[in-house]
Amino acid sequence: MKHVIIGNGPTGVVAAETLRQQDANAEIVLIGGEPEPAYSRMAIPYLLAGDIDESGTYLRKTPGHFAALHIRELRGRVVALDCAQRKLLLADGSFESYDRLLIASGSHPLRPPIPGIDLPQVQTCWTLADARAIAALARPGSRVLQLGAGFIGCIIMEALAKRGVELTVVEMGDRMVPRMMTPQAGGMIARWVAGRGIRVLTGTGVARIDAPGACAGAPLTVTLSDGGTIPCDLVIVAAGVAPNVGFLDNTGVHVAKGVLVDDRMQTSVANIYAAGDVAEAPDLFTGAHLVAAIQPNAADQARVAALNMAGRETHLAGVLAINVLDTLGLISTSFGQWWGEAREDGGSGVEVADAHSNRYLSLQFKDDVLIGATAVGHTRHVGVLRGLIQTRTRLGPWRDALLRDPHAFMPAYLAVSQKAGFAAGRRRP
Repeated sequence: MKHVIIGNGPTGVVAAETLRQQDANAEIVLIGGEPEPAYSRMAIPYLLAGDIDESGTYLRKTPGHFAALHIRELRGRVVALDCAQRKLLLADGSFESYDRLLIASGSHPLRPPIPGIDLPQVQTCWTLADARAIAALARPGSRVLQLGAGFIGCIIMEALAKRGVELTVVEMGDRMVPRMMTPQAGGMIARWVAGRGIRVLTGTGVARIDAPGACAGAPLTVTLSDGGTIPCDLVIVAAGVAPNVGFLDNTGVHVAKGVLVDDRMQTSVANIYAAGDVAEAPDLFTGAHLVAAIQPNAADQARVAALNMAGRETHLAGVLAINVLDTLGLISTSFGQWWGEAREDGGSGVEVADAHSNRYLSLQFKDDVLIGATAVGHTRHVGVLRGLIQTRTRLGPWRDALLRDPHAFMPAYLAVSQKAGFAAGRRRP
C-alpha cells in the first residue's frame, strides 16, 4: 500500500506519523512545496520577534526523523491530479502514483486587488522566505502598516511590536479579530493595543499603495479608503487565507470553500482524503460544512484521515472553533458558536464587561447546552468552557444560573460533572 500526502505542514506530518504507527510496511511519501524542512507557519511570528531561530520553527528537531520512520520526503509542488490513473503531476514534470491520497495542501495568503499590492516592500507573512524579507525591512523605527487585524494579523502585530517598529494596523471590520470576537471584546482588544503605542484604524481599508521615489528603499505612500495617507517603509498584508485547491480543477473531488469531506475525512472520490486548512468538514453542532483553519482541528483531522487510510474505521466528532490569542499580554479566547443562536431556535446568551480591568465574558446557549463562549482577560479555568461546549453537556438549571452570573462556569462544570459521574456509577453492575 502506497500512501501519498500532499503537504508537509502540521497536518501532513501528524498523518504520516500516524500511518507509520498503524502500518510498519506501507510506503509513505510526504510532499512539501517549499525547500525548507517541515515547519510550522504559526512559529514565524516568534522567529520575527527574535524568540527562536529558523530551526525553532521546524516541526521535528531530530535530523533524519522522517528517514528513520521510512517516510520519503519529496520537494515539489503538485499542479494536477488524475483520479482515474491515481497519480499526481508535479511542477517539474514528474509524476507520483498513489494507492491512497491525503490532501493536506493547506492555504495561501490572500492579496486584495489593491493598486501597488505587488510592490517589493509589500509582504505577506506566511513562509520562511516572507519572514526573511520582513526582517530585512522591519528595523527599529521603521514605519510599518499592517493590513488586517484578524487572528494571524494580531500574532504578526505582536512580533512587529517587539522589533521596535512604528506600527499602524488597518482593519476593514468594525473591530479587531472580527471572526473570533464579539463587538465588545474586539473593541476592548483594540483599546488595549492602542494603549501600547500601536495606531489602530478599524472600519478602514487601503485604496492604493504608491512608491513615489525612484531609488531603492524609498518610502511608500498608502492611501486609505477615507482619503487619508500614511507614509511607510513596509506594508504587511494579513487579509486572510484561502485553501490551496487549484490543482483539483477538472477532477471529481468536490470543492466548495475547501475540499468537502465526510466525518471519515474522505472526499467525494474513493481513496482520497483531505484534512487541515484545506478541508471543509462537518461542524460539531450543525453538521454544516466549514473550513476551520486552526491547528487543534488540523491535528484531529489528520489522525482521523490517517486511521481511515490505514483501514481503521474512525469518525470525526465534528469541527469546533477554538481560538486562543495573546495580544501584547492580553489573553482572549473564543470557542464554538461564540456568536450565539437565534432566540426563536432556542438561543440565549449573556455578556458582562469590565472595561477598567480589561475583562469580558460572553456565554451562548442553545436550550440548556453551552454552544459558544468568548473571554478577554480570563485565564483561569477557561478550558472548562471548551470542555462543556465540546461534550455538549446538558446544564439543566445551571443554564439559568449562568445567565444570571456567567462567572460561575466552574461551579456549574463541577456540579454537572459530579452528577454525571454519580449517575454512571449507579449504572455499573
